[in-house]
Amino acid sequence: MIDKFLTKVFGSQNQRYLKGLQPNVARINELEASVKALSDDDLRAKTAEFKERVARAVEDATTPEERKRRERRALDEVLPEAFAVCRESSVRATGMRHFDVQLIGGMALHSGQIAEMRTGEGKTLVATLPTYLNALTGRGVHVITVNDYLAARDAAWNAPALRMLGVSVGAIQSQMASSLRQQVYAGDVVYGTNNEFGFDYLRDNLARAIDDQVQTRRAFAVVDEVDSVLIDEARVPLIISGPAERRKEHYVQANDVAKALVPVTDFEVDIKDRHITLTDEGIDKAAKAFGVDNLYDAGAMHLPHYLDNALKAHNLFHKDKEYLVAGGKVQIVDEHTGRVLSGRRWSDGLHQAIEAKEGVAIQEENQTYATITLQNFFRLYDKLAGMTGTAMTEANEFNAIYKLPVVSIPSNRPVVRADLQDLIYGSEREK
Repeated sequence: MIDKFLTKVFGSQNQRYLKGLQPNVARINELEASVKALSDDDLRAKTAEFKERVARAVEDATTPEERKRRERRALDEVLPEAFAVCRESSVRATGMRHFDVQLIGGMALHSGQIAEMRTGEGKTLVATLPTYLNALTGRGVHVITVNDYLAARDAAWNAPALRMLGVSVGAIQSQMASSLRQQVYAGDVVYGTNNEFGFDYLRDNLARAIDDQVQTRRAFAVVDEVDSVLIDEARVPLIISGPAERRKEHYVQANDVAKALVPVTDFEVDIKDRHITLTDEGIDKAAKAFGVDNLYDAGAMHLPHYLDNALKAHNLFHKDKEYLVAGGKVQIVDEHTGRVLSGRRWSDGLHQAIEAKEGVAIQEENQTYATITLQNFFRLYDKLAGMTGTAMTEANEFNAIYKLPVVSIPSNRPVVRADLQDLIYGSEREK
């Protein structure tokens, strides 16, 4: 009751935040007439002026933390002028003028927040404001989209306005050559998909020389469809893998030894933890079967791993339950849905052990060279922001995982569309 009363008197936290941005909106609008009077050359010259002001503010900073603080303060001071210049450039280059609510959305993104804006409110145009402002630092800005088409399209839409101000714009695409990627990443504003940025980071960590790296800056990122990228797909790992140097005959030999071992006497099976432990008798018997004196000698240290997988294949994985054999291949069955997971393979040699058990062709094993989740990758940026049409429902997750507050930006005009509550039906017949 008290909370409702206080909200009614003072407004919600979101309303108070939006009210606090109004002075900046008024200042940008005041500057519109003077900025409109500038020639194209004078408008472009403003970028050099802003960059000099930002550089001057941080030139005598003694620590990286102090530099970031000063840089942030300098950008906040130049924001009204930079937004006014960017809006005028957009008008001249594309004919599109940012509405006041789009200015507010741009401010929310610049301050490292998630802007919830309804579909059709022009999020693509909003992104030009914080990208231009943060490009003044010379440390690069990344704009993340969900597919190659949108990355290329959004870059093409916003490039004329930004290039008019002397800001270089490019888009990373899949299958793009490394030399071309370096050129694009060297620009001020780079568009691309979450996966491309993530895989470029992994490839850079595998590069043999610094000159081979492409993604050398991670200062500020604006993530479009942020709920999809940072929540829905956040825990899915990006993986770079390659062939492992393991010999196929070891799988066949380990399979023969596993068939000769006797449960309980030679090994114990823990079905709950899906783990197998050799007994002392089993260790001696296996060593003899492999033709070595000691299974754990330096020259035989690779054998226990093969044997462990072979024992798991025979005692924990059963044909037509955990897997199928079709077309001469072992195919995994999803334990939750019962469907075949086409193209999926168990890792660390287990799939090869099952192939040896079933007598089918043993495929080459892959090993992971580099991996990272999107959640961990985007935490590498100095500043992160996002925009989407639906963020309030995941506001708690954004705050808990990324420390990103969500701001709901009002629409430019009252919404006439009837946004009804979702209806959930128990069956197709009821629906």
